[in-house]
Amino acid sequence: MADTALVLGGGGITGVGWEIGMLAGLAEAGADLSAAGVVIGTSAGSVVGAQLTSGLLGLEELYERQLADPTGEIAARMGPAVISRYALAALRSRDSTSFGARVGRMALQSRTPSEGERRAVIAQRLVSHSWPDRRLVITAVDAVTGGLKAFDRTSGVDIVDAVAASCAVPGVWPPVTIDGRRWIDGGVRSTANADLAAEYGRVVILAPMTGGGGPVPAAGAQAAQLTASGARVVLLTPDRTARAAFGRNPLDPARRAAAARLGRAQAGAHAAAVAAVWAD
Repeated sequence: MADTALVLGGGGITGVGWEIGMLAGLAEAGADLSAAGVVIGTSAGSVVGAQLTSGLLGLEELYERQLADPTGEIAARMGPAVISRYALAALRSRDSTSFGARVGRMALQSRTPSEGERRAVIAQRLVSHSWPDRRLVITAVDAVTGGLKAFDRTSGVDIVDAVAASCAVPGVWPPVTIDGRRWIDGGVRSTANADLAAEYGRVVILAPMTGGGGPVPAAGAQAAQLTASGARVVLLTPDRTARAAFGRNPLDPARRAAAARLGRAQAGAHAAAVAAVWAD
């Protein structure tokens, strides 16, 4: 399925659960996305993408993992002070790169758990610590320049470090050091980074967080641009029930199982649209 792209957006640990639930439910309904020609993962989506492409566990097994007790996770939340600094950075930034640099400075100055502690959490989430043979792209943002980096198996970077970088929420988790540079969450540039699928004709986007604003493009805007360029695109987002289950803190591990169940429950309503896009 060389012309197909699966885009997995950011959304915290509840986003991981919802995306895997959605993928399992779609497969059950006859719209299996696991053989996509490329998987593009941002933040939570980088975790899901790495799990999905590992080839070691099927979707049902990955789904059951989401329902288990979240042992080894570190509970966290994004406090009002951090949210205010994001908002101020957005107001002062002319584009996503300048926004990334401003938020990156904040991240470098923030008190967080150590890189080692956070890396251990990411490592236990993944079912393989090797890059897959299939094409997997993991996004991160340079904490100094604000520029986007798309890591893949040709980058010479450990996949655990790439995923940890993509999940390094500024002000919550530490920037990740790779080859002497510091990297932060790929969602700083876009919650989905769906524009990286521009060369593909059939695109399905799972976006637990749909918002944009100011210098950060929304998933819907990127989906519309892909459609305008001639691609067949479906954008899937959480329904009202799923959003309520996420609560106000997508970083709360205790909400992961409910998010997974509701993602799966929601999938059936979208299976036909997804299958139509995915069909040759």
